[in-house]
Amino acid sequence: MKVLIADDEPLARSRLQELLAELAAQEGIPIQLVAEVGDGSAAVEAARESQPDVALLDIRMPGMDGIQAALQMAGWEQPPAVIFVTAYDEHALAAFDAHAIDYLLKPIRLQRLQVALQRACLLSRAQRDALEGEDDGSLSVTYRGALQRIPLNEIIYLRAGQKYVEICHQQGLALSDESLKSIEERFPGRFLRIHRNALVAPQQARELSRDDAGQALLSLQGSDERLEVSRRHLPEVRQLLKI
Repeated sequence: MKVLIADDEPLARSRLQELLAELAAQEGIPIQLVAEVGDGSAAVEAARESQPDVALLDIRMPGMDGIQAALQMAGWEQPPAVIFVTAYDEHALAAFDAHAIDYLLKPIRLQRLQVALQRACLLSRAQRDALEGEDDGSLSVTYRGALQRIPLNEIIYLRAGQKYVEICHQQGLALSDESLKSIEERFPGRFLRIHRNALVAPQQARELSRDDAGQALLSLQGSDERLEVSRRHLPEVRQLLKI
């Protein structure tokens, strides 16, 4: 998830950076800060160059304010998802008129920021179900505030976190709020469960090894990750690899 921060107060920008780093460390959310600017005009220019997935915009900034910046971005073919961060609550209606997905009041709490970022990255169940009804050969996620289908044959593995499922595919990483169990049931035989928190594409399985503690690990084509294999599912993986 690429994130842009725009706030005219350096301390406020530093605070957001700290919260993003804490979320990345605690929750494993893949966050990359791509730009940090102090006004709306700079935010628009930085967003045009760095193509962030999410823009955290203060509303009151010198020159072009956050709402004006968000309205400019909203006209792009692939706009970032906008989250307003402000000390004032009287701008809420104007914020949502500018197509913001959330509105956070300072001081920002970690949990509240996490919820806002999840809204930026995850489909609502209704959106996802509608799309999946149209095409059973793909999973649907959000990307830069837009809906995106990931073909099943491009998925390498799916791994569950505390609040989302990480989808590793040939073009990168995406997030979904659908459970592993639901995905497994909806696409029977398509993925192999190797752990209670992981499904893999069988055709991507390459090598089974063990770490220093004796934990079985599966290497996959197209990924540098080695995923844990539970004792319960180890026989199936061995059979797949014919070892």
